[in-house]
Amino acid sequence: MPRASSRRLWIVLPAYNEAGSIGPLLDSLLEELGADPSDFVILVVNDGSTDETAAVVRGYESTGQVVLLDQPANRGLAETLRTGLLEAVRQAAPEDIVVVMDADNTHPAGLVFRMARLVREGNDVVIASRYREGSHVRGLSFHRKALSLGASWLFRAVFPTPGVRDYTCGYRAYRAGILMQLVEKHGQELISERGFACMTDLLLRLREQGAIFCEVPLVLRYDRKEGPSKMRVLRTVRETLSLLVRRRLSR
Repeated sequence: MPRASSRRLWIVLPAYNEAGSIGPLLDSLLEELGADPSDFVILVVNDGSTDETAAVVRGYESTGQVVLLDQPANRGLAETLRTGLLEAVRQAAPEDIVVVMDADNTHPAGLVFRMARLVREGNDVVIASRYREGSHVRGLSFHRKALSLGASWLFRAVFPTPGVRDYTCGYRAYRAGILMQLVEKHGQELISERGFACMTDLLLRLREQGAIFCEVPLVLRYDRKEGPSKMRVLRTVRETLSLLVRRRLSR
């Protein structure tokens, strides 16, 4: 039975040197979303990749549902995410749904519909969480798991947010209208942090905006990742802790 929806889906994929992963991910998304009669657009933001990422994405533009936003120089995740979100918000209607995923094929495309449905049911932000019953993480080192869990407990203690346990995962669905409110308030600075702390920064700003959050369990397949992680762990820890302290002191 087809899934009916009157709201357009905007899928934002920040990508840096993901030539080996972006094709399989786009195939999965097109297969999943193609079964739905609603409109959808996949915005791939190429962050100055030095491999064939841009060329691979161009091969999908003939579908009419994949758009390449090409940044000639590498600007980092925060700038790339900002570019994708601003472009989606520019084109979206308030009741559309904006989904952000990693481009390395570790986030399951099949979860998009479940997350979108929860937005339609009244939530502003739906997070694919590593800390809900039914979640699984495969292929991630114990060190990385411990750091992520530590960040979760720390932010839950300092910034308790109903419905949120995972403050750092990048796989989220947003009601476009709540992002529009952020753009109206902050303009180009809807994300102020650099690096991977930008995901927490965005969540805290949505929290200040009064967003309604919920989570779904995530099966994170890090064992499918091609090549090393782009995350610099110690730098990310420093940036995240700095963000926490500054936001706490500004309250």
